[in-house]
Amino acid sequence: MYTLSTTPDLYRAERTVTETRTGQTDESSRATYRHGDLRQALITAGVELARAGGPDAVVLRESTRRVGVSPNAAYRHFADRHALLGAVSASAQGMVADAMLADVATVRTTEDPAADARNRLRAVGTGYLGFARAEPGLFRTAFTVPDDLANSANPAKAGSAGLTPFQVLSAALDDLVSAGALPAERRQGAELHAWSAVHGLGMLIIDGPLRGLTTEMIDGATARLLDMVDRGI
Repeated sequence: MYTLSTTPDLYRAERTVTETRTGQTDESSRATYRHGDLRQALITAGVELARAGGPDAVVLRESTRRVGVSPNAAYRHFADRHALLGAVSASAQGMVADAMLADVATVRTTEDPAADARNRLRAVGTGYLGFARAEPGLFRTAFTVPDDLANSANPAKAGSAGLTPFQVLSAALDDLVSAGALPAERRQGAELHAWSAVHGLGMLIIDGPLRGLTTEMIDGATARLLDMVDRGI
């Protein structure tokens, strides 16, 4: 069980933006890569490719070109494009987790623990959907790469607070039970229902028929969906 503390400082999770190394072909940078930084440099380049063009844009050869090394050098760290894409997907999930926790950090603590827990769960949803809208390329890359739920707690997918998106959601649901806002007998599997609903809206907004909605309409749909999730669990 993961616990979301009610101390605002523990919620504070800022999204960090790493700078992509582009065109660095000098000997000092190559020496650094030989000492173990090449893998992360390739992932960083892949993240920028995904940000601009989604998972299809993550290509090993282009990543090596941006970093300034030969394609052969990359094979010491990634067997093929799919291996790099998996690492970029995991990194993107960590960014989603940070966005979720950043919204949770804005929830003010009151004298009503149950209401606070519900508001934190709602913030988990708004953070998730906010990331989808702000970073559609990374959102697609985070969640459209084939994976398995058994890997949902993989540390490679964790954000700066050490939690993956699935763990952030799980912690918020555990918080509901602790606050008396969710009966313990209804807790099992609640992640799947909440995640499916919110993720579905996110994909409809960025890739489906809801792309043409105005910001106000999307905000309204988000509020009503989160109300539905709150009532449904």
